[in-house]
Amino acid sequence: MYRGGKRRSAASFVVFARANGLGHSRFGISVKKALGGAVVRNRVKRCVREILRLNFSEIPSGWDIVVHPRQPAIREPFAKLTAELLKLIAAAAKAEERA
Repeated sequence: MYRGGKRRSAASFVVFARANGLGHSRFGISVKKALGGAVVRNRVKRCVREILRLNFSEIPSGWDIVVHPRQPAIREPFAKLTAELLKLIAAAAKAEERA
């Protein structure tokens, strides 16, 4: 996944995307222990899952996407995180199409 795909990053997230040849996209969320304790890590994962659920129709299909939250994701408001993550996913998918 990490070698063959494209990486895009911003302040709150790093996104890796790779075409999967399927009619739907698949998602993974990986949160490092350095981000905080279990409560913080789980809260960040729930937030990312909710962003993906609410915006599933806007996300291009046919991709494997892995999201790595960064430290600023803990403090940012939900609306800003949503805009940033959707922008990164679109950029990673577009970069992978060109490759």
